[in-house]
Amino acid sequence: MIETGYPPRQGLYDPANERDACGFGFVADIRGRASHDILAKALQVLMNLEHRGAVGAEKNTGDGAGILLQTPHAFMAAEAARLGITLPRPGHYGLGMVFLPPNEAGLEACTRIFEEVVRGEGQAVLGWREVPTDNGTLGPTAQASQPVIRQILIGRGQDCPDAMSFERKLYVIRRLVEKKVSRSAIPGGRTSTSRACRSRPSSTRGCSTRLSCACSTRTSPTPRW
Repeated sequence: MIETGYPPRQGLYDPANERDACGFGFVADIRGRASHDILAKALQVLMNLEHRGAVGAEKNTGDGAGILLQTPHAFMAAEAARLGITLPRPGHYGLGMVFLPPNEAGLEACTRIFEEVVRGEGQAVLGWREVPTDNGTLGPTAQASQPVIRQILIGRGQDCPDAMSFERKLYVIRRLVEKKVSRSAIPGGRTSTSRACRSRPSSTRGCSTRLSCACSTRTSPTPRW
């Protein structure tokens, strides 16, 4: 077999930017229009990449799959209103996807640390949302380590005059929470993590296959998402 290497640099392509990856797909509207159709296509891409992911002895427990997308403001505003929370306009709140210990003591302790850090960094805790999930497609190993998945809504403080300063603050909050929890003796604390804490994109990822990732988050088929 003749090794041809990468194509030469041309247009937007530069071989210097090549990176190894298990599998990666990208879907976008060239005019920047947000729509549920983009998410539907992205989930199809995810399922088409099934052959690129590793699995264990159980065919329905994988090495992880996920999706990154813009924060669906209309959906989140409706969900927040259902919980009695009024969201500010986009860019003035952050959304954290948080994995918490399934035991009550660990869950409460990690929640308390997260809220203390948010307030200590001059931001506001608007509330929490329980993420509805369906683990019926997950294997026994993935189910055994399944965390409680919640989203924290964080209001932008006065010390963040623009979107970029708020993004940096959310990153600091996430890292501080991770360090405090990892250094504590909280039951199940080592399994607690914040997958993302951003004001613009949000993400989800877990120890699942590509197919089960597409099925396990029950809110994804919602047209407002």
